[in-house]
Amino acid sequence: MIFWNVFAFIFGAAIGSFLNVCIYRLPAKESIIKPLSRCPHCKNLIRFYDNIPIISFLILKGKCRDCGGKISWRYPLVELITGVFFLLLFLKFGVSLQFLAVFAFTAVLIVITFIDLDHQIIPDVLTLPGIPIFLLAGIFIMKVPWQETLIGLLVGGGVLFLIAFVYEAITKREGMGGGDIKLLGMIGGFFGWKSLIFILLFSSFAGAIVGITVMIIKKQDLKYAVPFGPFLAAAAVAYAFWGDLFVNLLFYRY
Repeated sequence: MIFWNVFAFIFGAAIGSFLNVCIYRLPAKESIIKPLSRCPHCKNLIRFYDNIPIISFLILKGKCRDCGGKISWRYPLVELITGVFFLLLFLKFGVSLQFLAVFAFTAVLIVITFIDLDHQIIPDVLTLPGIPIFLLAGIFIMKVPWQETLIGLLVGGGVLFLIAFVYEAITKREGMGGGDIKLLGMIGGFFGWKSLIFILLFSSFAGAIVGITVMIIKKQDLKYAVPFGPFLAAAAVAYAFWGDLFVNLLFYRY
């Protein structure tokens, strides 16, 4: 059992290395397949033994072997997060289609989170195909009733669209990006409409605390403090682990 747990973490960290490629290249509209991984400073190809998740970063002390350019701590962090989630989801779902579906969903959310943190955008290349793919996965793999997934998609996108519309009408400025709207629609389509109660409460509460804190520290307008996408993503991942408990407590107490 220990062997498989260790293997799950290592395999997940390796996938995290690929997610780093997506995070770096998708906003630049570059191919995530070619060329192979390169140093962002000197553009030299990274040797295979310098591309071992987490370990290579520690061995190289966060620097490129060729030019000595600094390697962002973001790379091993993404690998670590992905490895941990792969392991935790493996422990929760075991070897199953549900495990693969939830991990694929989580991997997409990780990419979205870090792109949104860096660029304040959520690429359509992730959410637009993600909506029908995860809607079908929700129905056929997660076994969520199709009515709930469809309502989740419509309500998920509709709630944030309504909030954004009202906010813009009152303040005369954009408050909620279209990427957030599509992201919540994708989440609702995958988990069903009941998940949105937990996800909106969790993300709004966490976002308010972090946003106000950042606003105070940086003395910025709250609108520019933090993007909302990462909080939606974090809430969706939390729901993957504790959603059943939440739904049972909320809807089936009696």
